[in-house]
Amino acid sequence: MNAPQTLFSSKTIRQTYTYTEYLALMDQVVAQKQTTGPKQSPELAEYTRLNQYRMHRLDKTLVLDPVLQQLVFQIATPQTWYVLTEAWCGDAAQNLPVIAKVAQVNPNITLTLLLRDEHPELMDAYLTHGGRSIPKLIAMDNSGQELFTWGPRPQALQELVEEHKKNPVKSYPEFLEDVQRWYNADKTQSVQLELTELLKTIYV
Repeated sequence: MNAPQTLFSSKTIRQTYTYTEYLALMDQVVAQKQTTGPKQSPELAEYTRLNQYRMHRLDKTLVLDPVLQQLVFQIATPQTWYVLTEAWCGDAAQNLPVIAKVAQVNPNITLTLLLRDEHPELMDAYLTHGGRSIPKLIAMDNSGQELFTWGPRPQALQELVEEHKKNPVKSYPEFLEDVQRWYNADKTQSVQLELTELLKTIYV
């Protein structure tokens, strides 16, 4: 969907982060045994600590698909990729390193990270089945035109999440373990393929 351009104005956008700044923020809250956002709990702090580890690991090991790399390299006009996220979010930890590495391929892409709970109006313009699911990537050109969106997770996993919500045969912690195993087996292939297909609709 195309959200009103005013949602991306300096009046509505609060604190923004580069990817490096976001990693530093995660380091800070982990050191304090906290997380981002208004809700604090030992469980969320532990999720954040695990996410920090997973993001650092992906940053070191992630290899981009050559087709995706070439598509991104061909982008000739400046654009901003906004991502709504929070440090406690497991899906963000798995997908944000991929988005960041893709953005690094081309200097025409500016990656701007926003904390979800600091931007409720923007988040509510990009709900997933009525929920504030993150991460949510919104790509905008310099004229404020929306190019594409992605998120909060690869489609195959999204279907598993929706099935669990309808028919939770496992406890939530057990299901989170299944989600982690899915990501480990997938090795970022699905998110890379989905970003490739999105970019093909625009640039091929």
